[in-house]
Amino acid sequence: MKQFVITVAGVFVGLLLFFVGLPLLVVAMLVSAARPAATPEVAVVSLDLRGSLPDQDPQSPLASLQQSTPSVMSVEKVLRRAESDQKVKALFVRLPEGGMSPAAADELAGAFKHFRGSGKKIFVHSQGLYASGVVTSTYMLGASGDELWMQPGAPFQVTGLASEEIFFKRFFDKWDIKPQFQQRYEYKNAVNPMLYDDFTPAHRESELSWMGSIYHTALKTVAAERKMSEKDLQAAVEAGPYNAEEAQAKGLVDKLGQVRQAQDTALIAAGPGAKMVDFDDYRSSLKSQPDSAPGDPVIAVVGGEGEITTGSGGDLLSTSNDIRSDDLSEALYKAARDKAVKAIVFRVSSPGGGDTASEQILGAVRAAKAAGKPVVVSMGT
Repeated sequence: MKQFVITVAGVFVGLLLFFVGLPLLVVAMLVSAARPAATPEVAVVSLDLRGSLPDQDPQSPLASLQQSTPSVMSVEKVLRRAESDQKVKALFVRLPEGGMSPAAADELAGAFKHFRGSGKKIFVHSQGLYASGVVTSTYMLGASGDELWMQPGAPFQVTGLASEEIFFKRFFDKWDIKPQFQQRYEYKNAVNPMLYDDFTPAHRESELSWMGSIYHTALKTVAAERKMSEKDLQAAVEAGPYNAEEAQAKGLVDKLGQVRQAQDTALIAAGPGAKMVDFDDYRSSLKSQPDSAPGDPVIAVVGGEGEITTGSGGDLLSTSNDIRSDDLSEALYKAARDKAVKAIVFRVSSPGGGDTASEQILGAVRAAKAAGKPVVVSMGT
């Protein structure tokens, strides 16, 4: 009997903590977030890109709590606001060691260029460029700042792009397996590994085409920033990998130093009394400032990230994003009905998904156009 009472009491306390303690904790976090600290009179905004980098801010509260890196769209928006903020004198950026999505790197490089156009400097620090992914895109983003620092002795492994594929045809032939697929035109290559033992000409062309486009776009951007010819830059990069000292000697990075040294340099450049401000803290301080006055004409930005599915809502406890066709199409219809909205930017970052869900969203896009609202689509990853 005693053990039963103890067990019941334990269950009761656990339920009490879950249904009362957890909501109180969430409310406390929201209250603290609603009271951001004032931006110092002389500030350097510190942006850390080393975590996962989503295209758009997550919709789920749980995902928001877990997210360690701001979204690409939020960085772009906040930097536009910081350009005209007299308190913000510079931006300090920490690069990821691995490769970034080329779409994210392109978007952020454009935002960096616009920020620098306001006369404010960007200081970038890298603890190494290596690991997996499109490291060339990470390097391109780093080169888009005013000064690119590297930690002494860190690796500089920006040697190009590669793609690997495993073909199963000879394995299937050996065991008399007959794969049955319908292929829609020669450039739809998803089923090629099941049908062939090597790249077909069309498959090879498509792979080299997208990789070459991304690679040379990045090199062209870096070459312009570093005042080098693309040919010389490509030769230098592909002769690697290097360590940080060798990369600096070849003009691929500007300065060597630890993170603190780069931060101190940014603070000195900002002026006397400058303080470092975390990006999220600075973004929170802007939330009370409206983007436009009531009644002003606006451009509506409607975004969708993740797999495209039918329905609405979604799991509030989910940590992953998806595009719900009911919600997204309704947002487009709402923008089309709003008289203050003069145009719509539809931001999409998605691997694809359901065809019927996509058709529903397409119907909303067409309805917006029919209502006289120009719709511009911006494609992310």
